[in-house]
Amino acid sequence: MSRADVCVTACADLFTGDGEVLASPMGPIPLLGAKLARATTEPDLLLSDGQAYLLGAEGVEGWLPYRKVFDVVAHGSRHVVMGANQIDRFGNQNISCIGEHARPTRQLLGVRGAPGNTANHKTSYWVPRHSKRVFVSDVDVVSGVGYNNAAELRFHHVHRVVSNLGVFDFPAPEHRMRLLSVHPGVTVQEVLDNTGFDLDTSGTGLTREPTERELALIEQLDPQRSREKL
Repeated sequence: MSRADVCVTACADLFTGDGEVLASPMGPIPLLGAKLARATTEPDLLLSDGQAYLLGAEGVEGWLPYRKVFDVVAHGSRHVVMGANQIDRFGNQNISCIGEHARPTRQLLGVRGAPGNTANHKTSYWVPRHSKRVFVSDVDVVSGVGYNNAAELRFHHVHRVVSNLGVFDFPAPEHRMRLLSVHPGVTVQEVLDNTGFDLDTSGTGLTREPTERELALIEQLDPQRSREKL
């Protein structure tokens, strides 16, 4: 078992209880997690590659361009797993730029679909390299909407964050980020040392290890072990 295997199963657990929704995982670890969830606990997931293809056990099953997602997928019937160049304690995400928007020090992707995702559907995040540069006190630009900016959003739900160090959620009523679990081999202090704001660590547990069946499925889904390239 590797750290990547633990991250895959943690991403699979993001979809627990979702039932028949469109899963939109972006990146190899979230995609493997969604495939693992559909092969085990959530067989009714409709899986996309995060861009346009609808994927089945035998390959591509359909085509759903992103411009059509909000036309054909009902509010709350999609679970997106996005990346984050920055994320703060309330789950605001930035993928647009670093620095002031008028004169950024680094241009990134732009906000892309993040506002629509977080305003309409359940959203989680995957961060492959946990550091203070990513987990910041305040994001430079709000791309994905966090809880402190979501008062008027009817369908807003930032679910969890999975990083290479642990799993995080946003418990009510304050919806501030909490360290839900650390991965095997990681200490709570290591997470705190690499986070740019205070974390609630009350009740922090240990991220579960994949079962033997899950490990076999992960190997079957990713025989080239692309998951190890975190």
